[in-house]
Amino acid sequence: AEPWPENAALYQQLKEEQILLSDNASSLAVQAFLQMCNLPIRVICRANAEYMSPSGKVPFIHVGNQVVSELGPIVQFVKAKGHSLSDGLDEVQKAEMKAYMELVNNMLLTAELYLQWCDDVTVEEITYPRYGSPYPWPLNRILSYQKQWEVRRKMKAIGWAGKTLEQVLEDVDQCCHALSQRLGTQPYFFNKQPTELDALVFGHLFTILTTQLITDELSEKVKNYSNLTAFCRRIEQQYFEGHEKD
Repeated sequence: AEPWPENAALYQQLKEEQILLSDNASSLAVQAFLQMCNLPIRVICRANAEYMSPSGKVPFIHVGNQVVSELGPIVQFVKAKGHSLSDGLDEVQKAEMKAYMELVNNMLLTAELYLQWCDDVTVEEITYPRYGSPYPWPLNRILSYQKQWEVRRKMKAIGWAGKTLEQVLEDVDQCCHALSQRLGTQPYFFNKQPTELDALVFGHLFTILTTQLITDELSEKVKNYSNLTAFCRRIEQQYFEGHEKD
């Protein structure tokens, strides 16, 4: 394995006042993945992280002279450096892992984006104030409107624009049910060792459980599955407690 530089950094938006649930979840998934690989990373919060990213998505990591954004490409990048969590899986397990990761991205991430940008109360009370917080008026509103337009266009394209909040929460429940069934009583999804699937699921579920929204409807869906909440606590204790927080 190639040596990992000491000054490796992960960039995301400002934690307290700006970052939204979906980006926070994606950032936490990458942090969990790197912790599981035992690769130290410094978390740097920047108001313009989204605009610094080569793909326009957060988080991104800056390692040596390379910049890589989002979990999938980061997993590949780290693998090329000789670090992998899923090498021990056979082809069938790898295919299954990918399918569950797709499920999380298609259901949970999309539900988070829907809630942030398509649920009117959440948009007005949480999303607009947070998303535009680093910027003066009217720029704060203009950037929020642009982002909302972009997300809503995506929702139309995938057939989510016409969904009600109830239907979206039902999708979240189905996704949690499938994850809960797959995890069962194991410590991780593929038994003894965590993979990038564990990092991704943790990032989203832990963030949903710990983010204050207008109502608790989203977090209640996760809390219905005691093995998933126990899974989140286990990963938090093992990989995050006692580690230096920025």
